[in-house]
Amino acid sequence: MIRYALACDNGHDFESWFQDSAAYDKQAKRGLVACPRCGSGRVEKAIMAPRLAGARKRDAVANIPAPAATAPEKTPVAMISPQEKELRTKLKELRDHLTQNADHVGPKFSEEARKMHYGEIEHRSIYGEASPDEAKSLAEEGIEFHPLPILPDERN
Repeated sequence: MIRYALACDNGHDFESWFQDSAAYDKQAKRGLVACPRCGSGRVEKAIMAPRLAGARKRDAVANIPAPAATAPEKTPVAMISPQEKELRTKLKELRDHLTQNADHVGPKFSEEARKMHYGEIEHRSIYGEASPDEAKSLAEEGIEFHPLPILPDERN
């Protein structure tokens, strides 16, 4: 799994996990990566500092100012096929179904998922929020979960 720092064309910064860099590229190309704050599908990778081992190296990297991000001259655009439009509709239907038929546990998602996985409470459908680190820990423990699809509003 790989975590990317992303930014939308409205200036919102956020992070997201992908199976690998090819998975990000494929999802971005198909318009499936969107800003969770505003729903914009115009998302690009932001500059990320590499994760380094060792306290001295971390401290040294932390003191280096990050270069200023520049806005791209052109924004990537795409025309989607009828099949892709149908897929987007199905993803929205899936999200709506899950949020209407599952318990919202908010920031306690990781805790509740672990309790169910280890048999401490009865299994049920839940959704909520998890940080990238929490998501990574859940995956490493073999706890199956999936991100809810976030799609920008349909544009005509």
